Amino acid sequence: MGMPRPSRPVLLTTLASAGALLFTTLAPGSATADPSPGGRDILREGSPLSSTERAAKTPESAADRALGAAESPGLRSGKGRGYPREQKLTPPPANPADKSIKLGLSPYHSIAPKLNDIQGIGDRVSVEIAGRSAGGHQLYLVTVTSPESAKETARQERMRDLIENAPGTAAKDPAVKSSYKTPVFINNNIHGNEWEGTDAALKLVEKLAKAKDGKTKDLLAHNRLYFNVTANPDGRIAGTRENANGFDLNRDFITASQPEVRAMRQIAIDKQPAVMIDLHGYVNGTLIEPTTPPHGENYEYDLFLKNSYANALGMEAAVNGLGYTPEKDGVEPAIIPFRDQEEGWDDWPPIFTPQYMPFHGAVAAHTIEFPMTVNNDEYDDLSVPELRRRSAINVNIAGAAMSATLKYTQEHRTSVIADQIETFRRGATGAAQVPVSPETVPGVPGIGPEDVYTTDFPRAYVIPRGKEKGERGQRSAAAASRLVEHLLDNDVEVRRASRDFRLGGTSYAEGSYVIDMRQPKRGLANVMLADGRDISDKVSTMYDISGWSLGRLWGATVDPVKGGSLSGVRSGVVDSASRVGHVASRGALRLRLDDAREVAALNWLLARGTSVRRADDGSVILPSSARDAAVAAAKKYDVAFDATKVKGGPFVHPTRVAAAVTPGELFALREMNFDVVPVSTDALNAGFDWKKSGADALFVSAGLSYGELNAGAKAGLDAFLAGGGGVVGRGSEGAALNSDAKLLSVKAVAGNGDANGVVRVVNSGGPVTGGAPEHSFVYSPMWFTGLGSGVRVEQSYGAGNPLLSGHWRAVEGAGGPSDAAGQASVVSGAAAGSRVVLFGTEPLFRDHPKGVFPQVGRALLSVGRG
Repeated sequence: MGMPRPSRPVLLTTLASAGALLFTTLAPGSATADPSPGGRDILREGSPLSSTERAAKTPESAADRALGAAESPGLRSGKGRGYPREQKLTPPPANPADKSIKLGLSPYHSIAPKLNDIQGIGDRVSVEIAGRSAGGHQLYLVTVTSPESAKETARQERMRDLIENAPGTAAKDPAVKSSYKTPVFINNNIHGNEWEGTDAALKLVEKLAKAKDGKTKDLLAHNRLYFNVTANPDGRIAGTRENANGFDLNRDFITASQPEVRAMRQIAIDKQPAVMIDLHGYVNGTLIEPTTPPHGENYEYDLFLKNSYANALGMEAAVNGLGYTPEKDGVEPAIIPFRDQEEGWDDWPPIFTPQYMPFHGAVAAHTIEFPMTVNNDEYDDLSVPELRRRSAINVNIAGAAMSATLKYTQEHRTSVIADQIETFRRGATGAAQVPVSPETVPGVPGIGPEDVYTTDFPRAYVIPRGKEKGERGQRSAAAASRLVEHLLDNDVEVRRASRDFRLGGTSYAEGSYVIDMRQPKRGLANVMLADGRDISDKVSTMYDISGWSLGRLWGATVDPVKGGSLSGVRSGVVDSASRVGHVASRGALRLRLDDAREVAALNWLLARGTSVRRADDGSVILPSSARDAAVAAAKKYDVAFDATKVKGGPFVHPTRVAAAVTPGELFALREMNFDVVPVSTDALNAGFDWKKSGADALFVSAGLSYGELNAGAKAGLDAFLAGGGGVVGRGSEGAALNSDAKLLSVKAVAGNGDANGVVRVVNSGGPVTGGAPEHSFVYSPMWFTGLGSGVRVEQSYGAGNPLLSGHWRAVEGAGGPSDAAGQASVVSGAAAGSRVVLFGTEPLFRDHPKGVFPQVGRALLSVGRG
């Protein structure tokens, strides 16, 4: 540490004035990469529904599947069995519209027959169903290993459990060193229109099934190889990056809102890969992680960098060794960002597969980006022979990366497992992280102080439970319950106190949750519960989100306890959160609407004709006669109905929402049980009938421009507004509609378009932000000035620097957090017959900031014509 970094070729420039990132490879030749890394959209995930129509048209059953429990019958049925675990797959009907076909690749419907054939070759290949996609397609997990009896498989599982839960013992166990099979996970096609990993995996699995040589036998005797054949069959078929719900699955791992991600999460927990690679496209030359700074501060990064860099070198040699050249093939030499770039491809957020897997024990994890672009415009514009030439090259490169990874694992399996054990040991014992340096990670060039990211883990976290109303406790018991369930789903150990206790100078009630940070997966616990860090001064721009604290954004109180002993805390490990739903035994009932579940419960009640009235603070009141309905809702949504003497005001009616929004926002609205009809500029111009739609409110964030409406569409929208239809706007498009339609008298001010993170806010209370958390989330933040008569400030950015964690810089001296400080972040008012709420924050981002959802729910209910 402290040594100057050797000069790295700079392949990156920042276009600060636009808040955007330009990523340029050395000489892309005839197969140019998209301007952003891997052709990925770095400005935001949120394309409007008008251009992501599958999400709008997907039946609500897809959302229901995502909101329900993960389906993994195959994995469950494997318990107690040895290998192989062969099963006859039922192929789906042939689909001639599958986008893979044009590329000469495997359509989804061909995969099951292929796997059935491969299973029949010998006794090395097993296929299990890891779950189903949002669109209902099966997810195939293929295991390749030498045969195991049920007894041997049970022995392997005991060693796996020992490595995680008794790492000190595992480190000394000669059986672990000599006979534990190293788990390797190869993930393919998580972005549906980055196809080739699937075909490379099928080729490699078949090759391993047939091989008779000693090296293959030795490889499979000492390793278990897991292939997620296609992580996103919905997108593979449709030729889209996203799944059927419109979600980029490789942004979902901290939230796990989608069933495909929950399936991959369960694979990580059950199989505990020590090495993993994730196959993508398209960057020319082939991009092979590890990444540039900033590096995730919760990793044991010295162990991770050691193995990831070494494996990257092997993959680079294998890929370059295929003999492709810029002149002959348009293929540039491979790129390793850590070595070859200054910044722009970071591993800070744990939302990507390779950045999530280390928290379950992966000590080498990589994104691999094939070089030859075949999606988007190229898919439509290039000839079929050229597309197939390119895709064949990508398949070969993917295969080379896979084979090199298996070679590295086989040659270093003892040290790889030792490093996995050490990762868990540090967590279990509370050992300090080891900063990376030329001394701690010898053989990795260019390590400098800019690569050092560590954190101080607290001794514990407490999610408190107050004994009575008004006592210190969580803002929402429902939110605390959801957060605990999420921790448990991610294999984080949670304990519940069986008596009152005092810790870190604070008294807590019996029933409070304690997360002891001396546990193997402390890194993952800290990722979810810590505030995070403001890294605005570390790099000029970030690849994706930079702040995500679940404690701050999910609506539950989370207290870090810096020191002290837990010996006086009587507690037990839990496997589920306590249910919090209850209904007061007499009198009128109050539902707070501080949590998304409470909004969902309200909409469920309204759809069934339950009588509900508004309260001034934004909560709702049910008469005592609605107690039976409240009991059913409390049971279904695990929410509380408290006794109240408040009479309530006007009746609350169901609100049907016309929504010009991103897929993530559509999903969140459905999660809150709003009745949604997607709209867009095109839909309105095509003759959208506002009366027939039954819409009560319009939510605009993407895909609807007032200025682009034809005369008829504009007149229809104006009539809707004049007739009392309400508007909720978010971001620049919501603000533009407000301005163009001459609604609220405000000036919308845009901050740095590339900024994002967790921000401090001050809530004004009332029907929109009453009971809201003191933090929110921003991406391309906005604020409102010049407030006219009748405009109410519902929420403001905090004073000073409102950014708690994330990346938010000024651009050319403006648009930074200091400019936003104290300014209105959410405003409301009435104009032209319509009630309006405008958000400068991003309250529904990727179905993530759960505690902020109710602000949108309340806003829609307050502006609706009911």
